[in-house]
Amino acid sequence: MKWLKRLGVVAGVLILALAVIPFFISLSDYIPEIEKAASERLKEPVKIEKLTLALLPVPHLSMDGITVGKARDLTVGTVTATPNLWSLLGTPKVIRNLEINKLVLTQAGLDKIPQWMKSEKPDEPPAVVVQSVKLDDAVLELGQAAFGPFDARLAMAQGGLESASIQTQDGKLKALVKPQDREKYLIDANAKSWKLPAGASILFDELTIKGFASSTEANLSEIRCRLYGGTVMGKARIGYKKGLQVTGNFDVSQVEIKSLLQALGRPPSLSGRLTARPVFSASAATAEQLLNALRLETPFDVQSGVLHGVDISKAATSLISKDGGKGGETRFDKLSGHLVVERGTRRLTRLNIASGSLSADGSVTVSPRDELSGKINAKVTAASVASATVPLNVAGTVQSPLLYPTGGTVTGAAIGTAIAGPLGTGVGAKVGQWAEGMFGGGQNEKKKR
Repeated sequence: MKWLKRLGVVAGVLILALAVIPFFISLSDYIPEIEKAASERLKEPVKIEKLTLALLPVPHLSMDGITVGKARDLTVGTVTATPNLWSLLGTPKVIRNLEINKLVLTQAGLDKIPQWMKSEKPDEPPAVVVQSVKLDDAVLELGQAAFGPFDARLAMAQGGLESASIQTQDGKLKALVKPQDREKYLIDANAKSWKLPAGASILFDELTIKGFASSTEANLSEIRCRLYGGTVMGKARIGYKKGLQVTGNFDVSQVEIKSLLQALGRPPSLSGRLTARPVFSASAATAEQLLNALRLETPFDVQSGVLHGVDISKAATSLISKDGGKGGETRFDKLSGHLVVERGTRRLTRLNIASGSLSADGSVTVSPRDELSGKINAKVTAASVASATVPLNVAGTVQSPLLYPTGGTVTGAAIGTAIAGPLGTGVGAKVGQWAEGMFGGGQNEKKKR
């Protein structure tokens, strides 16, 4: 059995040699040559801090501290390439596995990927073929926000992508990408308790996205989610060949609108359960400009809610006071209407509010600066106003709305109160409203014409 012991000693020495030899082989002289070749290929400055060779457990090459771009558009902690040794003797060279650790890609780097991936000689076979990619602890820096850290696994076949799986390290988002044909990729993503990495801080209880993507557009034919106590279903198309173009439509059902407004960064001026059918579109050069270019149109219905910051009943029954409706709140059984959003301006028309003794209709415009303008007609069943319909001007801001009666209504109410006391207020308001319509309103119409 001595020969077994000797064989074991030889094997141990050989393994030790394989582990130690790479420490005596300097690869630093090759770094400038690799940096130059990579910089010419990507047309961006490329820097590498360290290059090492290891023979165990299988021969592999590692590069540490990689940066691409003057502004560090892409950085990588470590890249480890495990080649097929026999392929090194011929062409193409085959990398069995490429491990990338601690990748950070900025928005500028993301925009440059199509340029980096473009082949200068598309008709020639690739010089290097990668069979699989393992991406760990990666982060996408999207302006002020970030996506990640996440891990990804890519399987390659015949020089192209066979499948890609992506998962955030907290397990909240999982996505699978598979090629359908030469130009399209199938997308299947699922998320739970997940927030958007950029833009509005919307929290999805559950989210499912299915569709296809190509080099020029993403067609998301199925979008389903549960959020803020309700559901949203629809589809969207995103084009990105030249700038960004977005179109789509959704069915919104029973979503708590106050929570949604807060997530969108808007003042929580309204609460209740929202039902809507928005159709939207936008076209812009960059993602940052997309929101300002948005056009959205939808009917809407809010059930069992509260309009915060204004008391319509108080404004309609305090006719002589110009700040009668300021502050307080208006509870309603139903608020419905039609909304159009265009370049930051929101126009609410066909407004209808119903709640017990109160009913109101009208239209309101909200400027990009959240300034309010418009008019509503409020009817309150109360002895003090004799069930009069009172026109009210809308002013102020979304944070501090203001309702006050029109000039003719105030004058009529004041006269009615002086003649007949509180019971004459409603009669006077009706007279003022009628007079304003006959003379003031008519004159204004003539001026407009």
